[in-house]
Amino acid sequence: MTVPVLRLCLLVGYTLLPEGAARAADPPALPKKTYTYKTVGDLKIQADVYRTDDTRVRPVVVWIHGGALISGNRAAVPRNLLDLCRDEGYAIVSLDYRLAPEVKLPDIIADVEDAFRWLRGDGAKECHLDPDRLVVTGGSAGGYLTLVTGTRVTPRPRALVAYWGYGDVDGEWYTKPSEHYRKTVPLIGKDEAYKGVGGKIVTGSEDGIDFKARGRFYLYLRQNGLWTKEVTGFDPVADRARLDAYCPVRSAAADFPPTMLVHGTEDTDVPYQLSADMAKELARLKVPHELVTVTGAGHGLSGGDKKLVADAHEKALAFIRSRLKAGK
Repeated sequence: MTVPVLRLCLLVGYTLLPEGAARAADPPALPKKTYTYKTVGDLKIQADVYRTDDTRVRPVVVWIHGGALISGNRAAVPRNLLDLCRDEGYAIVSLDYRLAPEVKLPDIIADVEDAFRWLRGDGAKECHLDPDRLVVTGGSAGGYLTLVTGTRVTPRPRALVAYWGYGDVDGEWYTKPSEHYRKTVPLIGKDEAYKGVGGKIVTGSEDGIDFKARGRFYLYLRQNGLWTKEVTGFDPVADRARLDAYCPVRSAAADFPPTMLVHGTEDTDVPYQLSADMAKELARLKVPHELVTVTGAGHGLSGGDKKLVADAHEKALAFIRSRLKAGK
């Protein structure tokens, strides 16, 4: 995989977890059906449900994709989560949501909230899901949205797994120009950046989405410290109090679900400190949690020692298994 393609994949969350080549002896993949959980105008916002084709009521793993809230879609489901759900008899539900900057953060959060209303209502009935045995997972921006469900979704999920996510949207890492992206990526001009966005509202699953253009827009925002303003719709200084509700590290309470945070120490996109800060806040609240640190790994655990990376993923899978046991 070339470096530019790898960078884009890590941005949109396509290579978040090890996929592994399929083998002839592997069990068949879980069947998938697509459901519309919300309609806004003529835009269908959908979820893919992967589960054995029967009527048994099954525990649920929810996957929320990454992509800086600007890119990505529900198709990018990690292979090891699919395998876990197949082997353990769970269902896995992968969500779309409307993307920024065509909509702003409050609308994105509203989509996530509505997805869980569907999962606990019509979705549970149509898809034979157990809404009381539900774990939420996601990577990068999906990790952020995973943490948001711990403050905005009721009843609370049984547990959360946030892969290289973040608990705030207005720290200096997002509101100040990124030296990493200014040094490692050619500077992108405003006109070029905005060419690929600002039109029709999308979820990322529509035909013809130019993800490279959306990636350039993201890089422009990071190079100029504009992500918070353009994606949330709030000024990070003047509107800080209004942003509290969108920052789990500031809005979490004692009823926050048990949480696992997975992060690499050399992450140049989402700093490791963001997960460390979230862990510190959960400790203050006495919420059961674990911060799984992968020393030397970057975003998506890229470049990390293979054994350490594999161990981190296995810890996350074991955590999901433990939390979906009956009666937990």
